[in-house]
This record gives sequence, structure tokens and C-alpha cells, in this order.
Amino acid sequence: MSAFDIGASDDRAPAPAPYRRIAVVGAGSWGTALAIIAAKAGRGVTLWARRDDHARALREDGRNARYLPDVNLPDSIRVTSNLAIAVEDADAILMVVPSSAVRETAKKLAELIPATTPVILAAKGIEPGSGLLMSDVAAEELHGNPMGALSGPNFAGEAAAGHPTACTIASDCGELFDTAPAETVAARMAVAMGTESFRPYISDDLPGVEVGGALKNVIAIACGIATGAGFGANTRAALITRGLDEMKRLAEPLGGRRETVTGLAGVGDLTLTCSSEASRNMSFGLQLGQGIKREDTFDGKPVVVEGDRNALSVTDLARKHGVHLPICEAVRGILHEGHAVSDAFAMLWGRPIEGEPRALVELEIGHPHARRARWHFEEILS
Repeated sequence: MSAFDIGASDDRAPAPAPYRRIAVVGAGSWGTALAIIAAKAGRGVTLWARRDDHARALREDGRNARYLPDVNLPDSIRVTSNLAIAVEDADAILMVVPSSAVRETAKKLAELIPATTPVILAAKGIEPGSGLLMSDVAAEELHGNPMGALSGPNFAGEAAAGHPTACTIASDCGELFDTAPAETVAARMAVAMGTESFRPYISDDLPGVEVGGALKNVIAIACGIATGAGFGANTRAALITRGLDEMKRLAEPLGGRRETVTGLAGVGDLTLTCSSEASRNMSFGLQLGQGIKREDTFDGKPVVVEGDRNALSVTDLARKHGVHLPICEAVRGILHEGHAVSDAFAMLWGRPIEGEPRALVELEIGHPHARRARWHFEEILS
């Protein structure tokens, strides 16, 4: 057996039927990258851009000069700013818009697509006010369409350029995973998107996958703040590890599984986003930690930082379910409640000492130097 023959053919599940025509709704960096990947996988792809001038530039330049300038668009990709044309005859929709635009976009799609067309979201977040995950937001506006999510440790430029990349695709197909897994939305989309360098994995845990995507941006801001403030790898590793625990805590009351969060959509995405300035959330936090005023980050340019918005919605939802997320609460305090960075870190490091994992060691004792934590961080960050 060669290194490429993974398992005997008769042990494999029946090959799913891939979606052949895919509409990618959203022409930012990740939407463009997914359109390129789908085209390389042999799918018929239509890419929708919200603005006419953006769509025109994509067609004329043959690349996304603003968001993904280093990768050319395959000639087979059709670009349009007309949403009706984009989704016409599509077998599946990839919705790749900011989390704040999911509801509005889903409402428009409801008028254009049949209820049988699956909608797979690449948006990550929790809606303020409602506390809904993105698939639930979209589902409220659609007409019973099958829902899914695509998530994982992916920088758009690397994925589009053919660097080895993996993701998780989850769908809400319920018992179909037990009776006919190859017919699930997740399996069919995985086969539709898989290329020699883009490797999807399949999940039936839609809320677990989505929780990971929502929280990782908030934790990345915390890591950025710590790095910008001058703290090193020890601090970042602690924030990533304990941030993963916060993901697990919130996933369970929303119907997700803790083990899902240890996969690509959880710890994978978390590690990537928290470890590189190429992440907008990490970069945003880094600038704040360096003392740059919020309005002056990114040289004053308007940049969508999903974790900024989600710091509120994530903690609101956690409070509703009685779940304490100390790192997310610290980020909320810094971004939205005027807390000093020193106070936020004093709170994190001065909290009562707990067991790890808490589920096995039910223990909480007062920290012996909790009062000194505030003084320490004020001095070290002054």
C-alpha cells in the first residue's frame, strides 16, 4: 500500500455527490479565497460582490486587488454584484459576509433561493441582543434551508495560494449522519471543496464548530494586548490554553460538544489567530497593548474586527447561561467598559486558584497574593 492509499477502498463510505455549482456570497479576502478553492476543485463558481465597482474591478483585474492581491482568479469564476444572478441555479451557497451582515443577507437570499438549497456560513460570531449563533440568525430569515458552517485555522492568502490547509465543515443534518452520512450537507460540501491542498473534515456538531469561531477572535484580542504590552510567550500560551477552556464551557449549554472545540474549528483556529499579526483581531489587540488609542488603530482606517463586537455578545450570552469566561470578560472590560490593561490582567491572574480540569477537580481557594496583583501589573505596565 502506498503512502497515499489511506485504508482499503471497501472500508470507505460511499463517495458523496459533490455540489457542482456553488455561489460564494461575499468577496472579501476569505470569500475570494473560497471561490478560488472551489474553482480549483472543479466546481462552477459565482462570486458575489456587494458593490458594483468592486465586482467590476475583480472582472477587469482578474484578482482581488484590495483584499487578496497576490492570487489570480481562475477564469472560470463568474463575478457579479447582482445577488439574484449569483445564486441562480446554485446547488449550495457559501455565505462569507461579516457577522453583522448575516441577517440582512439571509433575508435577501430567502427571496431568491428554494428552501432545499443548503447555506453554509463562514461568518463567525454571536449576534448582539439575540445571542444567536450565525446559523441560527440565518435560519430565522430563511425558509428551513439546510444549514452548515465552514471554519478552521485559515488565512485566506495561504489557502488561496495552495498552501496545505484544513478546515471543518459542519451541518445540521441530524439523524442523516447515522443513516446516510454521505448524503449530509457537510459531506457533500467537503467533497465539493476538497483539493490537493485544501482538506476539509466533517462534523455533525454545528454549535460546537460555531462557538469556536466566535470566541477565538475575542481571545486573540487578549493575546494581542498581552503581546503589545510587552508580555511574552508564557502569557500567550496561558491565554490560548485557558481560552480553549472558555470555548468548552460555552459550547455545552448551546448544544455543542467539548471535543469538537479541540479540533480545527476550536483549538486550531484559536492557535492561528492568537499567534500571528496577520490576524486582524490579534493586530488590533497588539496596537491597544502598545498604547495606541482605539480610534487610531490600523492608521485610522475602518477595519472589521469581529472580536470587538463579539466581546460583548459572547459575554452577554455566557452570563445568560451562568457561564463565567474570565478572559472574554477582561477583553470586554478593556474595550467597552474603560478598564485599564493592568486592572484586567490583575483580575485574571489574581482570581481564586482552581482545579484543572475543573470538571474533575472541584476546587477553588483564595489566591494568596490577589491584592498584590493590581500593584504588580500597574508597576510592570507603567
